[in-house]
Amino acid sequence: MNPKLLVTDIERITLRVPFTSRCDSALGNWREVWQWCIVEVIRLTTDAGYVGYGETLPHYTWSRVPDEAITRVKGHNAADFLGDDTLGAGLQMAIYDVVGKALEVPAYRLFNLPRVREWCPISWWNIDMPPEYYAAEAQEAVKQGYTTYKFKARPWWDVFEQVAAVSKVVPDHFKLDLDWNQMLINAGNATPVLMELDKNPHVAIYESPIMQRDIEGHRQLRQKITRPIALHFGEPAFPSVARDEVCDGFVVGGGVSSVLKQGALAAQFDKPFWLQLVGTGLTTAMSVQLGAALPMAQWPSVNCMNNYADDLLAEPLEIQGGYVRVPDAPGLGVEVDEDSLVRLVMDPPYELPKPRILLSVAWPGNRVKHYADIWQIWREAQNGNIPAQEPGVRMHPREDDGSAEWTALYERAKQTPVWDTKL
Repeated sequence: MNPKLLVTDIERITLRVPFTSRCDSALGNWREVWQWCIVEVIRLTTDAGYVGYGETLPHYTWSRVPDEAITRVKGHNAADFLGDDTLGAGLQMAIYDVVGKALEVPAYRLFNLPRVREWCPISWWNIDMPPEYYAAEAQEAVKQGYTTYKFKARPWWDVFEQVAAVSKVVPDHFKLDLDWNQMLINAGNATPVLMELDKNPHVAIYESPIMQRDIEGHRQLRQKITRPIALHFGEPAFPSVARDEVCDGFVVGGGVSSVLKQGALAAQFDKPFWLQLVGTGLTTAMSVQLGAALPMAQWPSVNCMNNYADDLLAEPLEIQGGYVRVPDAPGLGVEVDEDSLVRLVMDPPYELPKPRILLSVAWPGNRVKHYADIWQIWREAQNGNIPAQEPGVRMHPREDDGSAEWTALYERAKQTPVWDTKL
């Protein structure tokens, strides 16, 4: 056994990494992905003193790190576990980091693929924001060297207003990718919406506008619109996607073996894709290493690093002209900020309470519906129980003000959404 690679210790360090102030102020992160600020860092040490790092978002990432995996790896050669997706996100990442450091090669050299790019495309990302906040985020993205912004389009926000607000404040070359999570439901709903958005030169790609399983619906859409459609890899099954010309490209994520397999299949049919690996600077560095070796990772990766006030890195990744430089240093190519691992440490239980909030959605014509939970609205949208995309719609979040009126409405909405004629 190579003594450089004998794993002697594996630590779990759970952090609460704050969101940026705008992302944290009663917006989508607070309502929908509030647990994403919990980050588990894995620190892996070998007998020769090499240290590898990885991270998991326990409430989102493709797989948590099982205790069994830590037991299985400790005392063995780290290189024996390359490509093992059963390790979970953070431990697998730490394996690639430490093996690369011990062998003095960047992680992309461990994929047994040639490097195809030195700079990888990267996108800014946000969820569930009003138009004015999306516009402010886009301006910040431009300042930080991004040229693409991927955001969630929701039936409780006016997507035309959102796109218009961003378009007013970004340069001509700046692009927008819009993700509906299937909430336009079917081609009948989606066609007029996407055809209207096609008129905006900033709009670039549509992700999952209708139910991914709807093969014929996607074929109809692609005949009527001018922008590419992206689907999450795996639904419909890849042979159907290729045979029936269902989409133009993919969202690819998961463990290293899964990503490499999906990337190879996409390359066989010349289908570009986004790498969607979500986390702070560590996950972004892992994504960049994969993007360096995958020819069809041509669409801007979605890593969500911009949501965090701290990237956990001693030196930030270099982003310029919409691309992030592939680090040439060994392993993931980045250094962890050890001070952050102390300063941001979180006490158990590693979970945050669900936000207590009323979500009131108002459509033109004095139509208002009150919800006590964001997932109530998700279910309503995906079941087709609210307008799929109506101009003028807006969500009004309301925190508990202590009043009897607020409490009574909240308790009613917990049972079932409440129709009203006023906010």
